[in-house]
Amino acid sequence: MKHSIIALAFIGAVAARPTALLTKREVPQEHSHENIVAAVNTALQLNNPDNIQDAVFGLLGAAAAIKGAGNIADADCLQQATADQAFTNAKAAGDITGMTNALIFRALERNTGTVGLASVPCQSITAVNPEIAALQQHQDPAGTGAQDLNKQIAAELARQIAAVGGDPTLANEASTFAPGQVDDPTGAGNSCDDADDAAGCINSQKLRVDDLSNDEITAAVADVQAGASANATQAAAAANQTAAADCEGAADGEAAAGNAEAAGNAQSAFGACNPAINFGIPSDGRQQDAFEPADLATFNHGSALNIAVISNFICSQLSSKCSISADAANLCDTAAAAATGLSGQQAADAFNSALGL
Repeated sequence: MKHSIIALAFIGAVAARPTALLTKREVPQEHSHENIVAAVNTALQLNNPDNIQDAVFGLLGAAAAIKGAGNIADADCLQQATADQAFTNAKAAGDITGMTNALIFRALERNTGTVGLASVPCQSITAVNPEIAALQQHQDPAGTGAQDLNKQIAAELARQIAAVGGDPTLANEASTFAPGQVDDPTGAGNSCDDADDAAGCINSQKLRVDDLSNDEITAAVADVQAGASANATQAAAAANQTAAADCEGAADGEAAAGNAEAAGNAQSAFGACNPAINFGIPSDGRQQDAFEPADLATFNHGSALNIAVISNFICSQLSSKCSISADAANLCDTAAAAATGLSGQQAADAFNSALGL
Protein backbone atom coordinates (compact mmCIF):
# COMPACT_ATOMS: atom_id res chain seq x y z
CA MET A 1 0.00 0.00 0.00
CA LYS A 2 2.80 2.43 0.86
CA HIS A 3 4.48 1.71 -2.44
CA SER A 4 1.23 2.41 -4.32
CA ILE A 5 0.79 5.73 -2.53
CA ILE A 6 4.32 6.76 -3.44
CA ALA A 7 3.81 5.76 -7.06
CA LEU A 8 0.49 7.63 -7.33
CA ALA A 9 1.98 10.74 -5.77
CA PHE A 10 4.82 10.66 -8.29
CA ILE A 11 2.46 10.14 -11.25
CA GLY A 12 0.28 13.00 -10.06
CA ALA A 13 3.28 15.29 -9.81
CA VAL A 14 4.37 14.41 -13.36
CA ALA A 15 0.89 15.14 -14.69
CA ALA A 16 0.79 18.48 -12.91
CA ARG A 17 4.20 19.74 -14.06
CA PRO A 18 5.98 17.12 -16.19
CA THR A 19 8.67 19.33 -17.70
CA ALA A 20 9.75 20.92 -14.43
CA LEU A 21 9.88 17.60 -12.61
CA LEU A 22 11.83 15.65 -15.20
CA THR A 23 14.48 18.30 -15.62
CA LYS A 24 15.03 18.65 -11.87
CA ARG A 25 15.32 15.08 -10.65
CA GLU A 26 16.62 11.68 -11.65
CA VAL A 27 14.00 9.06 -12.48
CA PRO A 28 13.35 6.92 -9.35
CA GLN A 29 15.20 3.65 -8.88
CA GLU A 30 14.51 2.80 -5.24
CA HIS A 31 12.98 -0.58 -6.21
CA SER A 32 15.74 -1.53 -8.66
CA HIS A 33 17.27 -3.88 -6.06
CA GLU A 34 13.89 -5.07 -4.77
CA ASN A 35 15.33 -8.44 -3.73
CA ILE A 36 17.58 -6.69 -1.21
CA VAL A 37 14.99 -4.09 -0.16
CA ALA A 38 12.38 -6.77 0.60
CA ALA A 39 14.82 -8.96 2.54
CA VAL A 40 16.04 -6.05 4.64
CA ASN A 41 12.51 -4.88 5.32
CA THR A 42 11.66 -8.34 6.67
CA ALA A 43 14.69 -8.25 8.98
CA LEU A 44 13.93 -4.67 10.04
CA GLN A 45 10.40 -5.48 11.13
CA LEU A 46 11.61 -8.18 13.56
CA ASN A 47 12.49 -5.35 15.94
CA ASN A 48 11.88 -1.80 14.75
CA PRO A 49 12.26 0.54 17.75
CA ASP A 50 12.56 3.64 15.55
CA ASN A 51 9.29 2.85 13.76
CA ILE A 52 10.82 3.10 10.28
CA GLN A 53 7.87 2.55 7.95
CA ASP A 54 9.61 0.59 5.21
CA ALA A 55 13.20 -0.08 4.17
CA VAL A 56 12.59 1.50 0.76
CA PHE A 57 12.30 4.97 2.32
CA GLY A 58 16.03 4.85 3.04
CA LEU A 59 16.76 4.89 -0.69
CA LEU A 60 14.65 7.96 -1.46
CA GLY A 61 15.81 11.54 -1.57
CA ALA A 62 15.67 13.34 1.77
CA ALA A 63 12.35 15.12 1.20
CA ALA A 64 10.53 11.85 0.46
CA ALA A 65 12.57 9.72 2.88
CA ILE A 66 11.64 11.75 5.95
CA LYS A 67 7.97 10.82 5.50
CA GLY A 68 8.77 7.21 6.37
CA ALA A 69 11.70 7.81 8.72
CA GLY A 70 9.83 7.25 11.98
CA ASN A 71 12.05 8.44 14.83
CA ILE A 72 15.09 9.05 12.61
CA ALA A 73 15.35 12.85 12.41
CA ASP A 74 18.05 13.00 9.71
CA ALA A 75 16.69 11.63 6.43
CA ASP A 76 20.22 11.38 5.05
CA CYS A 77 20.95 8.81 7.77
CA LEU A 78 17.80 6.74 7.24
CA GLN A 79 19.48 4.25 4.91
CA GLN A 80 22.25 3.64 7.45
CA ALA A 81 19.80 3.42 10.36
CA THR A 82 17.66 0.90 8.47
CA ALA A 83 20.66 -1.25 7.58
CA ASP A 84 22.01 -1.00 11.13
CA GLN A 85 18.79 -2.21 12.75
CA ALA A 86 18.30 -4.98 10.19
CA PHE A 87 21.89 -6.10 10.79
CA THR A 88 21.35 -6.07 14.56
CA ASN A 89 18.23 -8.20 14.21
CA ALA A 90 19.92 -10.68 11.87
CA LYS A 91 22.97 -10.85 14.12
CA ALA A 92 20.81 -11.67 17.15
CA ALA A 93 19.27 -14.52 15.16
CA GLY A 94 22.64 -15.81 13.94
CA ASP A 95 21.43 -15.15 10.38
CA ILE A 96 24.44 -14.68 8.09
CA THR A 97 22.25 -14.16 5.03
CA GLY A 98 20.32 -11.45 6.86
CA MET A 99 23.52 -9.71 7.94
CA THR A 100 24.82 -9.91 4.37
CA ASN A 101 21.64 -8.36 2.97
CA ALA A 102 21.82 -5.52 5.49
CA LEU A 103 25.41 -4.79 4.47
CA ILE A 104 24.44 -4.78 0.78
CA PHE A 105 21.50 -2.48 1.48
CA ARG A 106 23.78 0.03 3.21
CA ALA A 107 25.87 0.24 0.05
CA LEU A 108 23.02 0.72 -2.46
CA GLU A 109 22.76 3.95 -4.44
CA ARG A 110 20.13 6.43 -3.23
CA ASN A 111 17.92 8.58 -5.43
CA THR A 112 19.27 12.06 -6.13
CA GLY A 113 17.96 15.19 -7.82
CA THR A 114 19.70 14.88 -11.19
CA VAL A 115 21.83 12.44 -13.15
CA GLY A 116 25.37 12.51 -11.78
CA LEU A 117 24.49 14.24 -8.50
CA ALA A 118 26.05 12.66 -5.40
CA SER A 119 23.82 11.76 -2.46
CA VAL A 120 24.53 13.29 0.94
CA PRO A 121 26.52 11.12 3.39
CA CYS A 122 25.21 10.35 6.87
CA GLN A 123 27.08 12.48 9.40
CA SER A 124 24.76 12.93 12.37
CA ILE A 125 24.39 9.28 13.45
CA THR A 126 27.06 6.67 14.17
CA ALA A 127 26.06 3.11 13.35
CA VAL A 128 25.90 0.70 16.28
CA ASN A 129 27.46 -2.09 14.24
CA PRO A 130 31.02 -1.36 13.05
CA GLU A 131 30.38 -3.49 9.96
CA ILE A 132 27.67 -1.03 8.90
CA ALA A 133 29.72 1.99 10.00
CA ALA A 134 32.51 0.90 7.65
CA LEU A 135 30.26 1.35 4.61
CA GLN A 136 28.70 4.15 2.60
CA GLN A 137 26.22 4.26 -0.26
CA HIS A 138 27.13 3.93 -3.94
CA GLN A 139 27.02 7.16 -5.90
CA ASP A 140 25.53 7.87 -9.32
CA PRO A 141 28.23 6.54 -11.69
CA ALA A 142 27.83 9.57 -13.97
CA GLY A 143 29.29 11.79 -11.26
CA THR A 144 32.94 12.85 -11.28
CA GLY A 145 35.08 10.13 -9.72
CA ALA A 146 32.02 8.10 -8.75
CA GLN A 147 32.98 4.90 -10.56
CA ASP A 148 36.33 4.69 -8.77
CA LEU A 149 34.63 5.46 -5.46
CA ASN A 150 32.02 2.77 -6.10
CA LYS A 151 34.77 0.20 -6.64
CA GLN A 152 36.26 1.15 -3.27
CA ILE A 153 32.84 0.86 -1.62
CA ALA A 154 32.32 -2.56 -3.19
CA ALA A 155 35.73 -3.77 -2.02
CA GLU A 156 34.97 -2.71 1.55
CA LEU A 157 31.55 -4.34 1.29
CA ALA A 158 33.19 -7.60 0.19
CA ARG A 159 35.49 -7.45 3.22
CA GLN A 160 32.63 -6.86 5.63
CA ILE A 161 30.57 -9.67 4.11
CA ALA A 162 33.52 -12.05 4.38
CA ALA A 163 34.11 -10.98 7.98
CA VAL A 164 30.63 -12.12 9.05
CA GLY A 165 31.04 -15.42 7.21
CA GLY A 166 29.09 -14.51 4.07
CA ASP A 167 29.96 -14.89 0.39
CA PRO A 168 32.04 -11.83 -0.59
CA THR A 169 31.11 -12.17 -4.26
CA LEU A 170 27.67 -10.92 -3.22
CA ALA A 171 29.24 -7.46 -2.90
CA ASN A 172 28.40 -6.99 -6.57
CA GLU A 173 24.71 -7.17 -5.61
CA ALA A 174 25.10 -3.53 -4.55
CA SER A 175 26.47 -2.50 -7.94
CA THR A 176 24.49 0.10 -9.82
CA PHE A 177 23.69 1.02 -13.43
CA ALA A 178 25.85 2.16 -16.32
CA PRO A 179 26.43 5.92 -16.12
CA GLY A 180 23.82 8.10 -17.80
CA GLN A 181 24.27 11.46 -19.50
CA VAL A 182 24.62 14.30 -17.02
CA ASP A 183 22.86 16.68 -19.41
CA ASP A 184 19.99 14.26 -20.16
CA PRO A 185 16.83 16.46 -19.96
CA THR A 186 14.64 13.45 -19.10
CA GLY A 187 16.69 12.53 -16.03
CA ALA A 188 16.21 8.88 -17.00
CA GLY A 189 19.80 7.70 -16.94
CA ASN A 190 19.99 3.93 -17.45
CA SER A 191 17.88 2.95 -14.47
CA CYS A 192 14.75 0.91 -13.78
CA ASP A 193 12.22 0.88 -10.94
CA ASP A 194 9.79 -2.02 -10.43
CA ALA A 195 8.38 -2.87 -7.01
CA ASP A 196 6.78 -6.02 -8.44
CA ASP A 197 10.03 -7.56 -9.69
CA ALA A 198 11.06 -9.72 -6.73
CA ALA A 199 14.45 -10.47 -8.26
CA GLY A 200 15.22 -6.77 -8.70
CA CYS A 201 14.73 -5.22 -12.13
CA ILE A 202 18.41 -4.26 -12.27
CA ASN A 203 19.10 -8.00 -12.29
CA SER A 204 16.14 -9.19 -14.38
CA GLN A 205 16.78 -6.61 -17.07
CA LYS A 206 20.55 -7.21 -16.92
CA LEU A 207 21.23 -3.54 -16.21
CA ARG A 208 23.63 -4.07 -13.33
CA VAL A 209 27.25 -3.19 -14.03
CA ASP A 210 29.35 -5.09 -11.51
CA ASP A 211 31.98 -3.05 -9.70
CA LEU A 212 34.50 -5.83 -9.18
CA SER A 213 35.86 -8.84 -11.03
CA ASN A 214 36.28 -12.14 -9.20
CA ASP A 215 40.02 -11.51 -8.99
CA GLU A 216 39.44 -8.07 -7.47
CA ILE A 217 37.11 -9.55 -4.87
CA THR A 218 39.66 -12.23 -4.01
CA ALA A 219 42.33 -9.57 -3.56
CA ALA A 220 40.01 -7.37 -1.48
CA VAL A 221 39.26 -10.10 1.05
CA ALA A 222 42.69 -11.72 1.13
CA ASP A 223 43.13 -10.85 4.82
CA VAL A 224 39.72 -12.14 5.90
CA GLN A 225 38.72 -14.82 3.40
CA ALA A 226 40.56 -17.67 5.09
CA GLY A 227 38.44 -17.36 8.19
CA ALA A 228 35.18 -16.65 6.39
CA SER A 229 34.68 -20.09 4.84
CA ALA A 230 35.49 -21.80 8.12
CA ASN A 231 33.15 -19.50 9.99
CA ALA A 232 30.33 -20.15 7.53
CA THR A 233 30.72 -23.84 8.32
CA GLN A 234 30.63 -23.06 12.03
CA ALA A 235 27.44 -21.06 11.55
CA ALA A 236 25.74 -23.96 9.81
CA ALA A 237 26.84 -26.34 12.55
CA ALA A 238 25.57 -23.97 15.23
CA ALA A 239 22.13 -24.02 13.64
CA ASN A 240 21.95 -27.78 14.16
CA GLN A 241 20.51 -28.12 17.66
CA THR A 242 21.85 -31.54 18.55
CA ALA A 243 23.22 -32.86 21.79
CA ALA A 244 26.65 -33.09 20.21
CA ALA A 245 26.52 -29.41 19.30
CA ASP A 246 25.49 -28.55 22.85
CA CYS A 247 28.45 -30.46 24.21
CA GLU A 248 30.77 -28.77 21.77
CA GLY A 249 29.36 -25.39 22.78
CA ALA A 250 30.01 -26.20 26.43
CA ALA A 251 33.60 -27.16 25.61
CA ASP A 252 34.07 -23.92 23.71
CA GLY A 253 32.65 -22.00 26.67
CA GLU A 254 35.18 -23.64 28.98
CA ALA A 255 37.97 -22.81 26.55
CA ALA A 256 36.82 -19.20 26.36
CA ALA A 257 36.69 -18.99 30.16
CA GLY A 258 40.24 -20.33 30.35
CA ASN A 259 41.28 -17.83 27.75
CA ALA A 260 39.75 -14.97 29.76
CA GLU A 261 41.55 -16.15 32.90
CA ALA A 262 44.86 -16.20 31.05
CA ALA A 263 44.16 -12.70 29.81
CA GLY A 264 44.12 -11.51 33.42
CA ASN A 265 47.89 -12.00 33.45
CA ALA A 266 48.49 -9.55 30.61
CA GLN A 267 52.02 -8.29 30.12
CA SER A 268 52.89 -5.05 31.88
CA ALA A 269 53.56 -3.66 28.41
CA PHE A 270 49.80 -3.17 28.05
CA GLY A 271 49.35 -1.51 31.43
CA ALA A 272 45.89 -2.01 32.87
CA CYS A 273 44.51 -3.03 29.47
CA ASN A 274 43.76 -6.61 28.52
CA PRO A 275 44.00 -6.99 24.73
CA ALA A 276 43.16 -10.71 24.73
CA ILE A 277 40.48 -12.15 22.45
CA ASN A 278 37.92 -14.72 23.58
CA PHE A 279 36.28 -17.34 21.39
CA GLY A 280 32.96 -18.93 22.27
CA ILE A 281 29.34 -17.86 22.70
CA PRO A 282 29.75 -14.07 22.99
CA SER A 283 28.05 -11.64 25.34
CA ASP A 284 26.17 -9.65 22.68
CA GLY A 285 23.43 -12.19 22.01
CA ARG A 286 24.91 -13.97 19.01
CA GLN A 287 23.87 -17.62 19.26
CA GLN A 288 27.01 -19.12 17.77
CA ASP A 289 30.69 -19.22 18.62
CA ALA A 290 32.46 -16.00 17.68
CA PHE A 291 35.36 -13.76 18.63
CA GLU A 292 35.07 -10.77 20.96
CA PRO A 293 37.45 -8.69 23.10
CA ALA A 294 38.04 -10.08 26.58
CA ASP A 295 38.04 -6.52 27.92
CA LEU A 296 34.81 -5.06 26.55
CA ALA A 297 35.00 -2.05 28.87
CA THR A 298 38.12 -0.86 27.06
CA PHE A 299 37.56 -2.39 23.62
CA ASN A 300 33.83 -1.98 23.06
CA HIS A 301 33.13 -3.97 19.91
CA GLY A 302 30.47 -6.49 18.99
CA SER A 303 31.42 -10.08 18.28
CA ALA A 304 32.65 -11.17 14.85
CA LEU A 305 32.96 -14.43 12.99
CA ASN A 306 36.44 -13.55 11.78
CA ILE A 307 39.20 -12.80 14.25
CA ALA A 308 40.71 -10.13 11.99
CA VAL A 309 37.73 -7.85 12.68
CA ILE A 310 38.44 -7.95 16.43
CA SER A 311 42.25 -8.06 16.34
CA ASN A 312 42.45 -5.11 13.95
CA PHE A 313 40.07 -3.12 16.16
CA ILE A 314 42.03 -3.87 19.34
CA CYS A 315 45.37 -3.04 17.75
CA SER A 316 43.99 0.24 16.38
CA GLN A 317 42.74 1.26 19.83
CA LEU A 318 45.69 0.23 22.00
CA SER A 319 47.78 3.38 21.65
CA SER A 320 44.94 5.77 22.45
CA LYS A 321 43.23 3.67 25.13
CA CYS A 322 46.23 2.19 26.93
CA SER A 323 49.16 4.62 26.44
CA ILE A 324 51.43 1.80 25.29
CA SER A 325 54.87 1.96 23.73
CA ALA A 326 55.56 1.60 20.02
CA ASP A 327 57.03 -1.85 20.71
CA ALA A 328 53.78 -2.98 22.36
CA ALA A 329 51.78 -1.66 19.40
CA ASN A 330 54.02 -3.58 17.01
CA LEU A 331 53.58 -6.69 19.15
CA CYS A 332 49.83 -6.45 18.68
CA ASP A 333 50.26 -6.26 14.91
CA THR A 334 52.50 -9.33 15.08
CA ALA A 335 49.84 -11.16 17.09
CA ALA A 336 47.16 -10.28 14.56
CA ALA A 337 49.35 -11.65 11.78
CA ALA A 338 49.92 -14.85 13.78
CA ALA A 339 46.17 -15.50 13.81
CA THR A 340 45.74 -14.94 10.07
CA GLY A 341 44.47 -18.03 8.28
CA LEU A 342 43.41 -19.75 11.50
CA SER A 343 39.89 -20.20 12.82
CA GLY A 344 38.07 -20.81 16.08
CA GLN A 345 39.91 -21.30 19.34
CA GLN A 346 43.14 -21.92 17.44
CA ALA A 347 43.05 -18.36 16.10
CA ALA A 348 42.33 -16.87 19.53
CA ASP A 349 45.13 -18.91 21.10
CA ALA A 350 47.59 -17.79 18.43
CA PHE A 351 46.75 -14.12 18.97
CA ASN A 352 46.86 -14.32 22.76
CA SER A 353 50.04 -16.40 22.85
CA ALA A 354 51.84 -13.95 20.57
CA LEU A 355 50.95 -11.22 23.08
CA GLY A 356 52.31 -13.33 25.92
CA LEU A 357 48.88 -13.81 27.48
